[in-house]
Amino acid sequence: MDSFDQHILTLLQRDASISLKDLAEAVNLSTTPCWKRVKRLEEDGYIKGRVALLDPVRLGLGLTVFVQLKTQRHDSAWLAQFAATVTAFEEVMEVYRMSGDWDYMLRVVVGDIGAYDRFYKKLITSTDGLSNITSSFAMEQMKYTTAYPVHR
Repeated sequence: MDSFDQHILTLLQRDASISLKDLAEAVNLSTTPCWKRVKRLEEDGYIKGRVALLDPVRLGLGLTVFVQLKTQRHDSAWLAQFAATVTAFEEVMEVYRMSGDWDYMLRVVVGDIGAYDRFYKKLITSTDGLSNITSSFAMEQMKYTTAYPVHR
């Protein structure tokens, strides 16, 4: 990946709806070479998709909860079932298998405490083998980005 590719990725992360003409001008390439680079970056897996970023508060989803889980089981069959269960919940935005004191962490987005309570009850009744759960409620979002640093 060269500096043209890095610049293309940086600009697309800021605004994936940028026209090819504007993108090419911004990186100082003509449109055909720029288009070929974008296609190659997609084919090589650097660009996983193009999406619209929505405002969760405007959608009535203003409560972010970080849920940490400990489990009694760690076998591959349990992990596959757990992954299938938690990724099916539309409230779950991210799932991580962790090192340290907690086995898993979820980022859950809901409208309010009542919605979180309903989610929590669905989670514990549909997931066997959980030994401890703790929830931390985000009070203020101080930074949010989906843009990765691409300059090396």
